[in-house]
Amino acid sequence: MTRSYRRVDGRKARGDRRRTEIVEATLRVIEAEGVIGVSHRSVAREAGVPPASITYHFAGLDDLLVGTLTWSAESMAAEARDLIESSRIKGSNPAAAVAEMLAFAVGPRRGRTMAEYELYLLAARRPELRPAARMWLDVLTSLARHPDEVGFRAFLAGVDGMLMQGLIDDEPPTAAELLPVVEHLLAPLR
Repeated sequence: MTRSYRRVDGRKARGDRRRTEIVEATLRVIEAEGVIGVSHRSVAREAGVPPASITYHFAGLDDLLVGTLTWSAESMAAEARDLIESSRIKGSNPAAAVAEMLAFAVGPRRGRTMAEYELYLLAARRPELRPAARMWLDVLTSLARHPDEVGFRAFLAGVDGMLMQGLIDDEPPTAAELLPVVEHLLAPLR
């Protein structure tokens, strides 16, 4: 009997892990210092790797920022996909799930959300970041598979607004406070 094994390239797996460590470190630098604090040295220090490792995986700072924003958008889209699927499977109130996700984003995960939004807004000044910035909207729109695409995009714009408002509030809103707004935004889509 012959067994078939899929050969795993350990170098590629290590490289992928290192790349992820670098983009996560970049987000932590942005969280602490803003995009202005991102340099090869600051990210290398945060990631605990030599600066040459940064330039090995990312040709320049713009590539690093694009890579970080892309990774972040993919992560946000995966979280949203999981939330949508979990809500469907459980038959639970999707508005409550969205309100909890938003409250978490502007509460316990506030710093990370600020870092992601800072990158997201940087796309207005740097065209090379725009495809990555639009990615999460495109993924979410495709996940929802809603016949009212305009209404769904309006809902996503409302979510962006709630996140921005939550980030500038002195006290982040709770899921209970966000729920009526989310329900209102979802009402036309039902």
